[in-house]
Amino acid sequence: MSSQSTFVRGAAILAAAGVVVRLMGAALRIILASPALLGDKGIGLYQMAYPIFSTLLTISTAGIPVAISKLIAENLALSNYKEAFRVFRISLAILILTGAVITAVLLGGADFIAGVIIQQPRAYYSLVAISPAIFFVTVMSAFRGFFQGRQQMLPTAISQLAEQLGRVAASIFLVISLLPRGLELAAAGASFGAVVGSVLGLAVLLAIYLWDRPQFQRQVSLKAPFKTAGFNEIISQIVKLAVPVTLGSLIMQLFTLIDLAIVPRQLQVAGFTEGRATALYGQLTGMASSVIYFPNVVVIALGVSLVPAISEALARGNRSLITSRTSIAVKITVLFSLPAAVGLYILATPITVLLFTFENVEAAAPLAALSWSVIALSLYITSTNIMQGLGYPSIPVLNMVCGGVVKSALCWILTANPSWNVIGAAVASLIGLTVAAILNLYYLARFTGWRFKVPELVVWPGISVTVMAAVAHIVYRGLLWLGALCFTPGLANGLAVLGAIVMAVITYGLALLLSGGLNRDDLNLIPKLGAPLIKLAERYHLLR
Repeated sequence: MSSQSTFVRGAAILAAAGVVVRLMGAALRIILASPALLGDKGIGLYQMAYPIFSTLLTISTAGIPVAISKLIAENLALSNYKEAFRVFRISLAILILTGAVITAVLLGGADFIAGVIIQQPRAYYSLVAISPAIFFVTVMSAFRGFFQGRQQMLPTAISQLAEQLGRVAASIFLVISLLPRGLELAAAGASFGAVVGSVLGLAVLLAIYLWDRPQFQRQVSLKAPFKTAGFNEIISQIVKLAVPVTLGSLIMQLFTLIDLAIVPRQLQVAGFTEGRATALYGQLTGMASSVIYFPNVVVIALGVSLVPAISEALARGNRSLITSRTSIAVKITVLFSLPAAVGLYILATPITVLLFTFENVEAAAPLAALSWSVIALSLYITSTNIMQGLGYPSIPVLNMVCGGVVKSALCWILTANPSWNVIGAAVASLIGLTVAAILNLYYLARFTGWRFKVPELVVWPGISVTVMAAVAHIVYRGLLWLGALCFTPGLANGLAVLGAIVMAVITYGLALLLSGGLNRDDLNLIPKLGAPLIKLAERYHLLR
C-alpha cells in the first residue's frame, strides 16, 4: 500500500466508525428523551452535566494526544523506536495524573457547580455520576495517540465503537432500573453510561496494546545511533504542542458561551419576548447546529490521520510529500463538505421535519443559513491538523480568535435586527468561520507550497454539485408526492429525504467522474474499493 493510501485508509476507518458512533449517539438521545423514560425534564438534567464535563475533558485530553501522535510519528520515521516509546510512557503518566486530578475536582466540586454555577441542585447526581469518565477517557486518549502516531487507526476505531456501545447499553439499562427511584437518579444513570463506555473502550485498547507490545518492544530493544532526549526535554516538547491545541479547543467553546450571552439578549432587543428568544436560540443551537456538525465526521477522521502523516514526512525532510498530502487532504475536504453544505441547504426544511418533527419546522431557516458553514469549518479543521503536524499549533488558535471576534461582533449587530433575528447569528457564525478558514489556508500555502487550484476545488466540484442539487430536488418532490398517496406526511417526508440523499450521492459521484473532478489517482486512494471502481468506471467510459 502506498504512503498516500495509508493515511487515506486510516481516515476512512475512523470516518466509518465515527458515522456509526454518531448514529448510536443520536438514537440514544431519542430513546432517553421519550416520555416513557427521561422525558423533557430528565433529559434536561442529563444534559446539564455535559457542558461542564466536556470543558474539563477538553482541558485534560485535547492537546496531549495530538502531541503524542506527532512526536511518535516523527521518531518512528527516523526508526528511533526507543524515543517513541519514552514519549508514550511519559505522556501516559502525565495523562493518568491529569485525569485523576480533574476527576477529583469535579467530584469534590459537584455540589458547588450544581448549586451555584448551573443553579440546578438536582443536576448534582448527574455530575457525580459522569465524573469518573474523565479519568478513563483521559487515559484512553494516551493509547489512541500512541496507535495514531504509528498510523494505526483501527484500534482507535474499535475502541470508539466499544465505548459508544457500552455507553448506550448501560445508559438505557440504568435509566430503566433507576427511574422508579426518581428522575434525578435516572438522569444520573444515563450519565454513568459514559463511565461504563469509557471503561469498555479503555479495556479494548489495553488488550490491543498488550497483544502488540512484544513486537514493538523488540524494535525498542534494537540499538540505534540516536541521542536520547532528557525527561525535561520531552516534557517541553509535549507542552509546546499540547497547550496551543488545548487553547484552540477551549476558545471554540468560549465563543459558544459568548453566543449564549449575546443571542438571547439581542433577540429581546429586536422585540422578541424572553420565551420566544429562548425558543429561537434553541432552534439555532439545539437543532440547526447539531445537524451542521454531523457531516464533519469524515473531516475530523481525516484530521486525526493527517497529524502523524504530515509529521512523518516532516521528520524525513520530504517537502514534496508534505505538499502532496496537503493537496489530497484539502481536495477530499472540499469534495465531501461541498455536497453536504448544498444538500443541507436545499433540503433544510425536509431534514428539519425528519429529525425534529413538523412542530419545529422553524429551525429550517437557521439550518439553511448555517449549512454553508460546513465548508468553512471543514477547511479550518483540515488545515489546523496539517499545521499541527508541521509544528505550528498556535497559528490556527490565533486565526480562530480573529474569526471569533468577527463572529461575535456581527452576531451582536445582526441578531438585534428584527428582520435578521436568529438568522443573523447563523450568518455571523458562517462569516467568522470563513475568516478563520481563509487565514488558515493562507498560512498553509506559505508553509507547504500548496496552491489553491480553482478547476480542481471550485469548477468541477461546483458543476457536479449543481447537477446533484437539481436531481435531489426533483427526486424529493416526486417521492413526496408518491408517498403522500400511501403514507402519513411524516413517513412520506422521511422516505423522500432518504431517497433524495441516495440519488444525490450517486449523481454527485457520476458527475465528478464525467467532469474530471475525480480521476484515476483519486480513485486509487480509496481503500479496497479503488481498483474495482476504476475498472467499473473504465467499462462505462466514465473516466476522463
